[in-house]
Amino acid sequence: MDWGKLPDVGAVALLTCAFASVARRGFTAVSGLWLSGWLLIELHFVASIFQQDGRIGPYASFISLASLVWAGAIFMWACVPYRNDFSSRSMLGLLLGTNTLYLGLLIFAPSGYWAFAPTALLLGLAPLGLALLTLGRKNHPLRWSVASLYGGLAAFLLAVENQPGNGQDLALNAVFFTVYFGCGIHFWYTYRRATTGALITIAGFLAWALVFVAAPGISTYFPHLHPESEVWNLPKYVVAVGMILLLLESQIEHNKYLALHDELTGLPNRRLFQDRLTGALERAHRSGKQAALLLVDLDHFKEVNDTSGHHVGDLLLKRAGEIFLGRVRRSDTVARTGGDEFSVILEEPTSREDAEHVGQSLIQLLNQPFELDGHRVRIGASVGIAVYPQDAPDAEALCIAADRRMYTEKNASRSLLPENASLGPLPEPYAEDKEQRDLQPARLQASRMHSR
Repeated sequence: MDWGKLPDVGAVALLTCAFASVARRGFTAVSGLWLSGWLLIELHFVASIFQQDGRIGPYASFISLASLVWAGAIFMWACVPYRNDFSSRSMLGLLLGTNTLYLGLLIFAPSGYWAFAPTALLLGLAPLGLALLTLGRKNHPLRWSVASLYGGLAAFLLAVENQPGNGQDLALNAVFFTVYFGCGIHFWYTYRRATTGALITIAGFLAWALVFVAAPGISTYFPHLHPESEVWNLPKYVVAVGMILLLLESQIEHNKYLALHDELTGLPNRRLFQDRLTGALERAHRSGKQAALLLVDLDHFKEVNDTSGHHVGDLLLKRAGEIFLGRVRRSDTVARTGGDEFSVILEEPTSREDAEHVGQSLIQLLNQPFELDGHRVRIGASVGIAVYPQDAPDAEALCIAADRRMYTEKNASRSLLPENASLGPLPEPYAEDKEQRDLQPARLQASRMHSR
């Protein structure tokens, strides 16, 4: 047994535990796949301890090599944006199966030269065939990079695998080079950003791939050099550190996003809204143009929560956010600034007439009944509009003006109703007795105060 591998086993175990601790704080499907890959790397080192055992040595060697290849394939697959697609799963299965088959031949049937050529061809043709079969559905650069890499691998294997001497060693190194060079390409394509984590991870994978070129090259051309084995394992640790940094960077970005966006709807929250509004007014001031603020308050929202449950209320807020985003331009801002309150910033070119037209169209859209999780709900909305600079000279005054006009509109709409009428054509789930209907205005007011 090679007990000299124990330090590597311990080091990878510590890095894997650190990775798992970081991933647990913001667990995603990608971090789960990365963790699976590092568990396979740990298995690779554990199995390598028993490679010199006479009875189980070949099996330990196969497990060690196969787990290293499987880890690389999983790292690549984790970068594929459509990995849950059947064709992507099929590609992963093909890579795992053909690579494992070729490694099995190298370990258990090194003298079976007749089987190497068909297996090498299968390594190259299987990914290419799948890419061509799914060309109409998935035509992605990463898929063609895999097909190209394995096509080149197949050609190299056919050229060297049957050479006497070190032919099979070159073939084995070529398999590992292809897998981890493919990891470098996949991570470069997915994480094309100038962050420390991305740069370290990509550089680590490329160095990991080059190990399988440098090691045989040094042994062939510089036989007097004998680098320590830890030198060849260094890229693994570099990749582990890079992946941990990537997770931390993603969590930081997510926390920044949550600090500025509403978690339910994904829209900007009040903090980001205030920043956007200030910027919009500054741009309007410099250009001598106008900017408009629409304050939209959903009617009967509390009744939705009371009669259909908060789950349906959440669905209603999401649907309202989608309606707002579908109605305004990409240069405008839609924000959720309260419990049932949304704000819309219309930047130049705009006018009061444009703002009123947008407001009326939003009211019409929100007056339509919605089907939400088996519930038919109907709400309506009140809109207050304020235009800069005619109605207010700054952001705070503009918000106050829009808020007052929204309340004026809400009160005016209530005063038009008969004394004993309900607040709108609500569906059956909202049918209440007379006493409850009389209390609806007060409940709406209390709901709005509570949301603030």
